[in-house]
Amino acid sequence: MYLVTMLGNLLIILAVIFDLHLHTPMYFFLANLSFTKTCFTCTVAPKVLVNIQTQHHTISYTECLMQMYFFMALTLLDDFLLAVMAYDRYVAICLPLHYTMAMQPQCCLQLLSASWLCSYLLAFSLALLMAQFSLCASHSIPHFFCDVPPLHKLACSDTHIFQITMLTEALLSGMIPLTCVLVSYAHIIHIILRVPSAEGKCKVFSTCGSHLTVVTLFYGTLFLVYFQPSSSYSAGTGIVASVIYTMVIPMLNPFIYSLWKRDMKGALWRLLDCRKCSTP
Repeated sequence: MYLVTMLGNLLIILAVIFDLHLHTPMYFFLANLSFTKTCFTCTVAPKVLVNIQTQHHTISYTECLMQMYFFMALTLLDDFLLAVMAYDRYVAICLPLHYTMAMQPQCCLQLLSASWLCSYLLAFSLALLMAQFSLCASHSIPHFFCDVPPLHKLACSDTHIFQITMLTEALLSGMIPLTCVLVSYAHIIHIILRVPSAEGKCKVFSTCGSHLTVVTLFYGTLFLVYFQPSSSYSAGTGIVASVIYTMVIPMLNPFIYSLWKRDMKGALWRLLDCRKCSTP
């Protein structure tokens, strides 16, 4: 799964870079999403594979905090990028005459930079608070990586400020992007329903179907882990959901986008077709 994830997302990135037909805002954000998925998997999978191979299931507290920090930052970045991509699809479908002006390269870079900056600053504040905790005698984490809920369970010191900060950040970084996604797709669905022919509806929906699938998988599993009271947190449910959004969804990402989008499928075939490669 790790190799398929790395190879698939790398192919998406290379296809967007080298195929001129994919030099559009939609595929620019898709390449960045694939890059985020690659880094996201690299945060968790290598350590898991080492643990399986060596049967040495330990990690230093500093490494644990670093893993938790990058995991949170990349999760938040994934969240912001999905919202930006939903906005891109809203402008393309609902305001097509304004698309070129609204999604200029400078605007795309600003949206991407803001997503990176917000995600890493929000994750840093939580990691800084977590680093100040005193841990209980048992340092055993009932998880396969250093996630926030199981680490929070080990804390013996007062975690009131951390809980308030985490709840505030969850509302800001979770509900605001999700609201952006829902509002964008509400307008998109309204436009789709006004298209008279079934063929026209399928054509419009095909431009955002892959993104909607990824959004559903991402938020569905995320809500099972983070949007519930800490007292009702279940380690078993958390592990299953974490496997889905750390391993399964990044692996499915290239397949979902390549199957839904003909442009991407064609670009991938051209990239893999060695017969088109010129030799001196």
